[in-house]
Amino acid sequence: MKSNHGGLYAVAVAIAVVGALTLGVPVGTLAILGIALACPLMMFFMMRGTHDQNTHSGHHDRREDNDHDDAERL
Repeated sequence: MKSNHGGLYAVAVAIAVVGALTLGVPVGTLAILGIALACPLMMFFMMRGTHDQNTHSGHHDRREDNDHDDAERL
């Protein structure tokens, strides 16, 4: 079962941005931080989605092939 937590992540980011602005962090600093984090975060979420697709694609484990080969040898 695939769960979608995008809304929760958006709310967490909004709370962090409002909190940082309340503490006096300049908007420019937040923009640079957002740009610097954009690439690693996109890679994290994209690779997580790829992993979910590969685990449900019907591929079997190599150990099953090895067990089958061992049974044929006997």
